[in-house]
Amino acid sequence: MYPFLISLHSLWRWLVLGSLIYSIYVSYSGFISKKKFTAAADKLRHWTATIIHIQLVLGMSIYIQSPVVKYHLLDSPHNLINEQYFFRYFHLAMMLVAVILITIGSARAKRSKNEVEKYRIMFKWFSLGLAVIFIAIPWPFSPLTSRPYIRSF
Repeated sequence: MYPFLISLHSLWRWLVLGSLIYSIYVSYSGFISKKKFTAAADKLRHWTATIIHIQLVLGMSIYIQSPVVKYHLLDSPHNLINEQYFFRYFHLAMMLVAVILITIGSARAKRSKNEVEKYRIMFKWFSLGLAVIFIAIPWPFSPLTSRPYIRSF
């Protein structure tokens, strides 16, 4: 189950990034052109937040099951910044922050009365969340740790 979750989490990352980038594009376009907030934009807002929350559940499932995390939670850290530190603290904390930012943006956009303001709120909060996600993803070129673009079984 653990290898399957890691592969699914890796693949789902691209759905997260794609939906966020598209949501940011739609919200920016709507805000700049002062369009009325459409039902399609509202569905996009909702599904982007849902995709992010599914990724969070996958990530937390991996974290709970990970033998590496279990081992290193019991072990005192010898090096402050290393691969284990990245996954034990940094990746987890930053992704939680990103999910919180996106959730706040989705909720505020949903509750806003002003149609153009919904786009602005979505753009602002989703962009902040995406920036945090870009920092926290273990890219192949990351100096802290690296993972392939798509992880297979």
